[in-house]
Amino acid sequence: MTIITEGARKAEFMISEANDWRSRNEVVVTVPANTTLEAGTVLGEITSSGKFVRHDAGASNGSQTEAGILFANLVNTTGSAVDFDATNVARDAEVRQSGLTYEDGADATQITTTNAALAGLGIIVR
Repeated sequence: MTIITEGARKAEFMISEANDWRSRNEVVVTVPANTTLEAGTVLGEITSSGKFVRHDAGASNGSQTEAGILFANLVNTTGSAVDFDATNVARDAEVRQSGLTYEDGADATQITTTNAALAGLGIIVR
């Protein structure tokens, strides 16, 4: 028997959002080579390009600041980084912490810090 593991579904992390998609922005997300960013990935915005990437508190290019949450999965199966048009939950939403993907190696303190930064955007983590 083949076992199939399903990843995160589009917006599975969402509890609620503002009317008329006010919570969302259309953005460009850069996905590294051979990488999948799942729905619920916390994003940061690179200052020089305005493109979004996975949040990285140790960076100094703008991606160290939380800028929202990826709405749907992005899959890059190529050998180089690819830019995708994507939806970012940027404000006025409630989300499940269990559905979020934080930066690699995030501990409880870093998760609390990220949740507080998201709250500053109006994204409440439950």
